[in-house]
Amino acid sequence: MSDIIKTDVLIIGAGPVGLFAVFELGLLDIKAHLVDILDKVGGQCAELYPEKPIYDIPAIPLITGHGLGEALMEQIKPFNPTFHLGEIVTTIENIGDPVFRLTTDAGKVFECRAVVIAAGGGSFQPKRPPIAGIEPYENKSVHYAVRKMDTFRDKNLLVVGGGDSALDWTLNLQPIAKRLTLVHRRDDFRGAPASVSKMRALVAAGAMDLKIGQVSGLEGTDGQLTAASIKGADGAETRVEVDAMLPFFGLTMKLGPVSSWGFELEDELIPVDVSTFETSRPGIFAIGDINTYKGKLKLILSGFHEAALAAQRVHHYVHPEKRLVFQYTTSSTSLQKKLGVA
Repeated sequence: MSDIIKTDVLIIGAGPVGLFAVFELGLLDIKAHLVDILDKVGGQCAELYPEKPIYDIPAIPLITGHGLGEALMEQIKPFNPTFHLGEIVTTIENIGDPVFRLTTDAGKVFECRAVVIAAGGGSFQPKRPPIAGIEPYENKSVHYAVRKMDTFRDKNLLVVGGGDSALDWTLNLQPIAKRLTLVHRRDDFRGAPASVSKMRALVAAGAMDLKIGQVSGLEGTDGQLTAASIKGADGAETRVEVDAMLPFFGLTMKLGPVSSWGFELEDELIPVDVSTFETSRPGIFAIGDINTYKGKLKLILSGFHEAALAAQRVHHYVHPEKRLVFQYTTSSTSLQKKLGVA
C-alpha cells in the first residue's frame, strides 16, 4: 500500500462546486484534499467552455468559466487545499466509524472522516479510439494520460490526435523520446497555431515524424506494444515500431466508479437528504450536478448552496467534540482571521 494521505475531508471533483466546498469547510476548520480526473481545476467550466460567458453567478453580471475557476482559487487560498489532478478515485471503503479509505487509479491512498462528491455529471473519461484489439494494451503500453513524463523516456512513442492535448504532449515528450511519431487523420490540426508551427518545424528538421492517416492495427504480446500499422488516405499501410501509444481522442462524461460505491442511484444520479446533502451512506455527501432531489436545479449557484449546508453536517463527523456555532463572515472576527482580512 502507498503511504496513506490523511485529511479531514476528501472532495472528489475540483469544479466550481468542489472548490467552493473548500471555502465553506475551511471556515469550519476542516482541511480538504481534492481529486479530479482532469489535469486542471475548474471542472466542466474549464474543460468544455473556458471562454464561454456565465451570467447567473450572484453579483457577477458576466464571468467566463476560466474566470470563475480563477476567482474561486483566489477565494480558497487561505485554506491551502491540496490537489491531486489527473487521477480518479476508484474505491471507497469504511474502515471506522466514521473513517473512510479511498484509493485512486494512480495508487494514492487517502483516509478521511468524510467524503464530498462534487463530480458534476460524472467524471470525464478519455474516449477509446476505434482500434480493434486495443483493450489488452490499455494502462500497460497504451495510455490516455501522462502521469510521469519519465515513463516515456527513450521510448518509441506514437501520439494520436490533432487537438491541443496531442500537440502539447508531442512537444513535451519529443525531447526525451527515442523517436516520436504523431498520427492524425488529416493534415489540419485543431490545436493552437503556435503549437502546430513548432510541431511542423520539428518534422522539417527530422526530429520527429508526422503520419497522416489512422492507426489500423496493433502488434505486441502481454500488453506490450511492439508496432502499429497506420493506414494513409490512399489506403497504403505503414508499419511503425512502437513502445507506447498515447491516443488523445477527447473526453466523454461517465458516472464511472461512483456507480459501484453502494448508492441507490436514480437515473445515474445520487439521491441526497436536502437538509444536509448526505447520501444513503453516512459521512458521504453529494453536491452539484451529481446529486438529485425533488426540485433540483442544475445550476452552479445551487451547488454553492449545497456545499454550504453539507459543510455544516460534515463538521459533525470531523469535529464531533466541538459545538458548531453559526457565524457570519461580515461580523465574525475569528472567521475574518481565517480569511486573512481581520
